[in-house]
Amino acid sequence: MKGFMDENFLLETQTARKLFHSYAKDLPLIDYHCHLNPREIWEDKRFADLSEVWLGGIQPDGSFAGDHYKWRMMRWAGIEEASVTGTKPGYARFLKFTEALTLAIGNPMYHWCHLELQRFFGITEPLTPESAPRIWEQCNDLLQNDPDMTARGLIRKANVAFIGTTDDPIDDLCWHEKLAADPTFSTTVAPSFRPDRAVNIHKAGWLEYMGKLAQCVGKTRLSNMEEVLAALESRVIYFHGHGCRASDHGLDYVPWQAYTEADAEAVYQKALRGEALTTGEVEGYQTVILLHLGKLYAKLGIAMQIHYSCLRNNNQRIFKLQGGDTGVDAIAQNTCGGNVSKLLSALDEAGACPKVILYSLNPGDNAQLGSLAGCFQEGSLPGKIQHGSAWWFNDNKTGMLDQMTTLANVGLLGTFIGMLTDSRSFLSYPRHEYFRRILCNLIGSWVENGEYPNDEAALRRIVEGISYYNAKRYFGL
Repeated sequence: MKGFMDENFLLETQTARKLFHSYAKDLPLIDYHCHLNPREIWEDKRFADLSEVWLGGIQPDGSFAGDHYKWRMMRWAGIEEASVTGTKPGYARFLKFTEALTLAIGNPMYHWCHLELQRFFGITEPLTPESAPRIWEQCNDLLQNDPDMTARGLIRKANVAFIGTTDDPIDDLCWHEKLAADPTFSTTVAPSFRPDRAVNIHKAGWLEYMGKLAQCVGKTRLSNMEEVLAALESRVIYFHGHGCRASDHGLDYVPWQAYTEADAEAVYQKALRGEALTTGEVEGYQTVILLHLGKLYAKLGIAMQIHYSCLRNNNQRIFKLQGGDTGVDAIAQNTCGGNVSKLLSALDEAGACPKVILYSLNPGDNAQLGSLAGCFQEGSLPGKIQHGSAWWFNDNKTGMLDQMTTLANVGLLGTFIGMLTDSRSFLSYPRHEYFRRILCNLIGSWVENGEYPNDEAALRRIVEGISYYNAKRYFGL
């Protein structure tokens, strides 16, 4: 029997161990998509206890935020909401979380948490109800007294070279400015442009948001479609000036309607009057914005990330109480591959297709996305159109293997830009190690099965590329 999560965890062959320990393990991390709060990085936040850093707490703006992966798991274990996101003391919440974690066999959360305990706290024993009291004390002692166990210290411990946060167009990016000007912190923290609230003309709060966007660009209102596009363009340029390497579009599904700007203008005016829009009108407005932004991204060298097929806010009771991103989302089944194709083709025909990273929450879309990406590659950059890493409900061992195997089968795995955390937690960086171990084990199995030669130079190039260098080149770091 193998030891529990030892140095060769998930590495089943000698080749896999060689690839991981010699080439992947010590490379810096490029976390090009996450949801960390840049203010907490600037302020070098020190966490009160393990519960706060693992389960969440009060944010600088007074809101409560945390790891909804863990909240979801705790609810599934039958734990009352007061211990999940409520008013229970941190230690009580931690003990409840421990109870849930012991049931999480086969769930990546079990592995992530233990990797976090190992890498940041030096704790190698399993977290159980019996070990929980001493693990709590040991972790809290470090969190409260070790000068390196702060937001910045955790980033340095994890050897993170680049962080791409997720930011609204109206954000003033003041914390990014402060971080960029700080010579004592070497990790680059860059904003990513996420214009969902301007794109989602059919969702609650859109009209109010457009007023805020207008104020952000020095106007009292955005009177027409031309002013909407100009406002968004102004903010993209502002973000680019602050080091933005990527945008991020969180779409229910990828829309497509062959709308002109004049067509979208009629829809926009209708929405300003508060009139109901048809699905086609919503999609037409969205298509015009996506095309306009895509061309601008291409001009500025910004990658266009598109996340879709999430069925959000299913539990309306929890959504009304706590808002979005609180653990009540699920996988959707949206057949929109044809729309992805039309969007990319229109940008390509215009000579303005940006770097694009495609993510579907539905793993059934893997082969389609991998094959579609191959239709729009060209000579400017290896893997210009990416099938993004296994996302959200798929960033587990099975999901990562499926995504990478499919990409290898229908595309070119050696150009893949690898893993990201998509996380709100400063302890989440071992997810990159988890990914690298799975990657090396997959490649090692192919080598030992005689499917690829045991060519050390070639294997090193592939493993180091996927782990670090491909993303470094892709984002121009």
